[in-house]
Amino acid sequence: MNKRLLTVIALGLLCLAASARVKPGIEVLREHGFSGLEGRRVGLVTNPSGVDSQLRSTIEILWAAPEVNLVALFGPEHGVRGDVWAGGKVAGSTDPLTGLPVHSLYGATREPTAAMLEGIDVMVYDIQDVGTRSYTFISTLGLVMRACAARGIEVMVLDRPDPLGGTKVEGPYPEVGWYSFVGQYRIPYIYGMTVGELARLINEEGLNCGQKGNLPHARCRLTVIPMEGWQRGMDYAATGLPWVAPSPNIPYPQNAVCYPCAGLVGEFRDYLNIGIGYSMPFGTFAAEWIDADVLKAELDSYCLPGIAWRTIHYTPFAGSMKGKLLHGVQYYFTDFAAAELTTVQFYVMQAVFKRFGINPFKTPGLDLTMFHKVTGSEKTAALLGSRLVVEDVLPYWHRDEAGFRQLRETYLIYK
Repeated sequence: MNKRLLTVIALGLLCLAASARVKPGIEVLREHGFSGLEGRRVGLVTNPSGVDSQLRSTIEILWAAPEVNLVALFGPEHGVRGDVWAGGKVAGSTDPLTGLPVHSLYGATREPTAAMLEGIDVMVYDIQDVGTRSYTFISTLGLVMRACAARGIEVMVLDRPDPLGGTKVEGPYPEVGWYSFVGQYRIPYIYGMTVGELARLINEEGLNCGQKGNLPHARCRLTVIPMEGWQRGMDYAATGLPWVAPSPNIPYPQNAVCYPCAGLVGEFRDYLNIGIGYSMPFGTFAAEWIDADVLKAELDSYCLPGIAWRTIHYTPFAGSMKGKLLHGVQYYFTDFAAAELTTVQFYVMQAVFKRFGINPFKTPGLDLTMFHKVTGSEKTAALLGSRLVVEDVLPYWHRDEAGFRQLRETYLIYK
């Protein structure tokens, strides 16, 4: 076989690889003639991330389909059109493009009421997940499933990729007394499942929890429309799909990967900037008083698997440190498979304490309620914050991971 022919074959294989892509659930549903929705009154829980590979929204697709009678939209945090900032209340309204009623699931109520569900036969859910327990979209899904179960309404989840790859499982379960909208399920902080897989798990296992413990388990009629072509361990770039920000601080897939690495530090006000208010949400750790070279040297000495550090200096354009020159570190993944995501921020806190003597857990008057909610108990703060040595918290932090890996196996769609 001559070199020219080998070159042609190689180029052909590269073109095939480049054209290969994942089909999200909305495209699979469309290719199957919207089977399961024909002639039924449909509600849709979505936001701007619910799109096909050509950036056509699921709202538009279902609205235009002759087989589908789309009758109502439901808005999670940030709203159906993504025009509400983090934490802002979403108001009920009328969608200007379709004229459909928009019911808020992040305002007066976070669970659909009987009036909202009146006249709906099937509820469709299509939102890009971020793979981390504290993001509120999966909590919305669980409450939608619960409300629909009580009224005999089917729920259809259109599956999308896990941007963390679907293999990593990290962190403990929330404990009774600390279930909340940012920790509604008895699952690890990183659960390593697509939203369709997670829906199957919570529907069968009854892990949808209230503030003080398990809500009554009501199993809904659940249909998951799987993706085609997605494989566990696949990074988002490999899917070939466009990324539409599911929320303002997750503008790119890398921000979803970084969120569990830094988000917990963000619960401490005026401690370290984590790239929020700058161009790198969840990608940095910086403050005015840090010597960047000293912090980097300390972190380098830990030899964390799959993680590399560089010094960084920047001025946020928003937030409590707006206009201040900050110094710190940015982190990179040199081997994502080997890296442990959630403990990156713990090692940064340890390094900051060792080199600069700042322990945020001991700030006078600090309210740790949100930190406890996001981590799922008071134990993480107690174990880590006592002397800021990461090894103190690791046995607790990892205690539930093996058991969950075994539990989730039954519900995995993509083996």
